[in-house]
Amino acid sequence: MSRPSTRPLPGPDEPLRVAWLVYRGNPHCGGQGVYTRYVAREVAALGHHLEVLSGQPWPQLDDPAQLVEVPGLDLYRQPDPFRVPHIREFRDSVDVREFALMCTAGFPEPWAFSERAHRLLRQRRDDFDIVHDNQSLGTGVLKMMRDGWPVTATIHHPITVDRDLDLAHAEGVRRRVSLRRWYGFLRMQMRVAPRIPRVVTVSSSSRRDIAAQMGVPTEHMTVVPIGVDENLFRPRPEIARVPGRLMTTASADVPLKGLTILLDALAKVRVERPDAHLVVIGRLKEGSAVPALIDSLGLDGAVAFVSGVTDERIVELYAEAQVSVVPSLYEGFSLPAAEAMACGVPVVATTGGALPEVVGPDGESARTVDPGDPSQLAAMILEVLDDESQRRRLSESGRARVLERFTWRSHAEGLVEVWRAELAEQQARRAHR
Repeated sequence: MSRPSTRPLPGPDEPLRVAWLVYRGNPHCGGQGVYTRYVAREVAALGHHLEVLSGQPWPQLDDPAQLVEVPGLDLYRQPDPFRVPHIREFRDSVDVREFALMCTAGFPEPWAFSERAHRLLRQRRDDFDIVHDNQSLGTGVLKMMRDGWPVTATIHHPITVDRDLDLAHAEGVRRRVSLRRWYGFLRMQMRVAPRIPRVVTVSSSSRRDIAAQMGVPTEHMTVVPIGVDENLFRPRPEIARVPGRLMTTASADVPLKGLTILLDALAKVRVERPDAHLVVIGRLKEGSAVPALIDSLGLDGAVAFVSGVTDERIVELYAEAQVSVVPSLYEGFSLPAAEAMACGVPVVATTGGALPEVVGPDGESARTVDPGDPSQLAAMILEVLDDESQRRRLSESGRARVLERFTWRSHAEGLVEVWRAELAEQQARRAHR
């Protein structure tokens, strides 16, 4: 156990010093890097000191001085995921165990990162007032708590949902066994999460599901909706809409995101609108079954995948789209839906998970359909494509909804409130010792 901190806890009006943990900070996909970037920027803008302790890949921060690299083996890096490290890369028992777990089809990153972050923080006991974990939920986080750190966490949604949907779509016993092994880290997370005294989540839907599936008491959780960079994601009226252009942001090989359902719907739409075509912000995995599905549906030339482009290019792609589609079976929040609305693109979304909290009731700021129904999705896409006045109305009301409800500054303010509440409770405990 590390020595107790000798630094007094900050008063209610004093700036906070925050150690922010993110086990991988990919700036282009997965959401964690994007979330971390904006939290780091806005918390600092509120006058607080925040350092991002991150595993690979590193996030792209507006202030690079905020980044503290916590290097691991980076076993899933592109273009050689599941790589075999050179013997000289192994530094300690955490490295050895991380590689061994990968070799048995497990996903060890959250555990390994949390252990490395714990070791680093033991050397910086007086540098921070509080630790905030972004969904690693590793055993190292429990060690931080035992060392006396005030700890809070963000859980965007329970990964049990991803696991259950992946298993439901898995073909063959071998694939299901492999998936169960991959999601083995959930056993650790379900032990750690209920022991964290204050958890931030991003929607009421996620709070209910986290309580039901991960055992986190509802009273431990605070809903703080995440935000959109409204200055970046904005309407671009000087860019012409492309007739029939649909756009979606979806991990092609993750059943949760519903891309295969959207492709089925697109084939149905093209019966009446041959000009309909789809731009997907996302990358196909090697060996993906999606190209074969595109071929079987007769969609060759009607679907394009775009990845590795700048945020400004994504905004331009939104500006070219007549409709943005969010076909997800489940979402804990859905930044793509909020970003599309901020760009003034009419949105057709499912009601999966928290999407109704983001886009609002059907017809108000977006159109909604049941998840998993390609016929219903196709009918709604056709209705919006064929109704210019409806598209104009949805464009205006969608951006207004985002500006009113979903900004990164308001999310940062909510985080600070949670941190101050936990520090006040820590102060009360100290006073009663």
